Amino acid sequence: MDPVASKRGKQTARNMLLSTLVTAACAGVIYIFIPHDENADPIKAVDFSVELATVRTTAPYPVAAPEGLPEKWKATSVTYDRTAGKAWHLGFLDPDRRYVAVEQSITPAREYVPEVTHKAKDTGATEAVAGRTWQVWEGPKYNALVLQEKGHTTVVTGSAPKESLIEMAAALKTEAAAP
Repeated sequence: MDPVASKRGKQTARNMLLSTLVTAACAGVIYIFIPHDENADPIKAVDFSVELATVRTTAPYPVAAPEGLPEKWKATSVTYDRTAGKAWHLGFLDPDRRYVAVEQSITPAREYVPEVTHKAKDTGATEAVAGRTWQVWEGPKYNALVLQEKGHTTVVTGSAPKESLIEMAAALKTEAAAP
């Protein structure tokens, strides 16, 4: 056997072992010195106050947003579509981490509600919440409370139980639309 070829094979294995050790050492240093929290919540809360103030000056209806919800409620998304039905959206997780959304639009309820609830249907039942009568809709994915007002529809929907939907609907406050 050629002594050079024999030496070359051992050096290759030795070099691979050394590079693996160096890589493992670097990974260990990174793990130790970069802060990490296994208990941290991966879902980041969003602050919707700036968007809310902006939309309240431009939307053609009184824009709804919750006030006074317990801290365990977490806002997770906010959007306003100036073109498609002037649609306002606020997404939340309730204290049990189930989804609840506030949806508003000038699109007629018969079109808008099935869209934002993923095909929920009007049950014919109503629920009195904070002095207003909301329609109860049920669907395969989301249930909803629907409030039809002059020129717009407000929907509180999600995978959360009816009690969470009611809590959100009760917390909704509006300011008048822009003149």
